[in-house]
Amino acid sequence: MTVANGITTAAEAAESGKDTQGGATVRGAAAAARIAATRLSTTIGSERNAALIAVARHLKASSRDILAANRQDLAAAREAGRSPTVLDRLTLTGQQLHVLAQTVRALADEPDPVGEVADGTVMPNGLEVRRIRTPLGVVGMIYEGRPNVTVDAAALCLKSGNAALLRGSSTARHSNTALVRVIREALADTSVPVDAVQLVPGTGHAAVRELMALRGLVDVLVPRGGRDLIEATVRDSTVPVIETGIGNCHVYVDAHADLGQAVAILLDAKTQRPSVCNAAESLLVHEGVAPVFLPMALAALAARGVTVHGDERVRRIHPEVVPATEEDWGREYLSLDLAVAVVDSLESAVDHIRRYGSGHTEAIVTDSQRAARRFVAALDTAVVAVNASTRFADGGQIGLGTELGISTQKLHARGPMGLSALTTTKYVLVGDGHIRGGAAAPLP
Repeated sequence: MTVANGITTAAEAAESGKDTQGGATVRGAAAAARIAATRLSTTIGSERNAALIAVARHLKASSRDILAANRQDLAAAREAGRSPTVLDRLTLTGQQLHVLAQTVRALADEPDPVGEVADGTVMPNGLEVRRIRTPLGVVGMIYEGRPNVTVDAAALCLKSGNAALLRGSSTARHSNTALVRVIREALADTSVPVDAVQLVPGTGHAAVRELMALRGLVDVLVPRGGRDLIEATVRDSTVPVIETGIGNCHVYVDAHADLGQAVAILLDAKTQRPSVCNAAESLLVHEGVAPVFLPMALAALAARGVTVHGDERVRRIHPEVVPATEEDWGREYLSLDLAVAVVDSLESAVDHIRRYGSGHTEAIVTDSQRAARRFVAALDTAVVAVNASTRFADGGQIGLGTELGISTQKLHARGPMGLSALTTTKYVLVGDGHIRGGAAAPLP
């Protein structure tokens, strides 16, 4: 007997390697996701929007259970001695959950990317050529302890017609289980199949390795987390990977900067939320303004609890600064630590960023249009900010609604990944009896 709305029958479950309560195996979950993705491809935008509205409503209605599950994860993380950075990323508050629900609801009002005509033309022979957006299919997410990613990824995949296979870290196990349960309950009363959103079964590394090997069932993997996670996924996966990079982000204060503005931008970039990938990790200061700017900046940073790791030129101005090591220049601290160096010129700043940067987000503070243009042109990075905080490298802040992650690769998607990044394209050719040979071939 088939259970309502996309939950497989016992026979289908046995064939695919899953049980009727959900995915017992990674392959079974992926097989169910493939079926769901096929069904999703025939839904219309209003059906997927209705599903998002239902998810938002259920997240609000189930907030007590979700927050209780999150408290379990936080208690276990504290008992295990996890760092403040891990705890900050893991925490879900009532306000954060409310914002997540609002984000999901707002996503329903965004334009539907599926079926959008990216471009088209009519050939001289009258053949119509259209390139339209179409879902990727089954999107696997591998991410560390951030329960908000569970909601963001599920919502973006649903809107763009993709099935989501979600593999969060064990630190957020209770939170993610609760969130996915609520999302699936919401989908049960809609036209969207329940198996469009699933947690990958298992808690060990073997499950992740199996997910990486499911080429053909899973269309793309998106790792979101630290350097080791990303490098392991890129290295070991047979499934195509959209690489999201770590955020060793820089703020460069140019010789022509408004120094008051520079201090404000720096403080926001470093301290507004230091545990995220678009927080600044390094400050580069032109030698022409360093004697005036650094005392201002270091005092402001100290007031916010930031530990500065400075080079010799910084320490001449402020001897109490912690000496920077070679390792500091390439670090993603994700904490209230900042590497600071004085540079001779804009070109020296660019050279430093090229050597140590991660290709994520870089910022320049300057009143010189020429300097801004040179900085933007010289850096091959996903996001460049001019007179703005690195924290704006975020899908929600640049009009994408929310984001799946920030891609630092160059193929398909780059920068904050919104709805269009979760689509590919196909060509549709429309003719009126067109044949290439000029005349129909005779029938055999």
